[in-house]
Amino acid sequence: MTPRLQRHLRLWLVVLLASVINACALFQAHDPLNISVIGIEPLPGQELELRMAVKIRVQNPNENAVDFNGVALNLEVNGQPLAAGVSDQRGHIGRYDEIVIVVPVSVTAFAFLRQAYGLSQVQSLQGLPYVLRGKLAGGLLGTVRFTDQGKLNLPQATP
Repeated sequence: MTPRLQRHLRLWLVVLLASVINACALFQAHDPLNISVIGIEPLPGQELELRMAVKIRVQNPNENAVDFNGVALNLEVNGQPLAAGVSDQRGHIGRYDEIVIVVPVSVTAFAFLRQAYGLSQVQSLQGLPYVLRGKLAGGLLGTVRFTDQGKLNLPQATP
């Protein structure tokens, strides 16, 4: 190998190494988004379908903003699927910022009956476990998936 070819090879190796280091800086570890269900409200439905608006608070604990162009949700209650929904809404969550997103979801008659049967097996409707899985689509970092889980505490009826 000639000295000139060796110099060119070294130069290309240095450029390649610098490019790899620069690319690694773009893919820094990000903290997951903080998602919490803050409300569920009824919506008008169709025949054997119930509709609800699920409100979620999304907090971004990162240096970089998150842009999204679609939302999808799946809600399980008491270990059983209950509702699913999608929205093509777009949004921007700034660095160290938060927003509230409202997503309409549908509950089929079959899911409702399955829940009713499952609820007949429990002692109380207080503290039912729920799991919300979803994703914010698009943006610079691609799709961001999230999960929130907790216990539903329904308001007590006043006599």
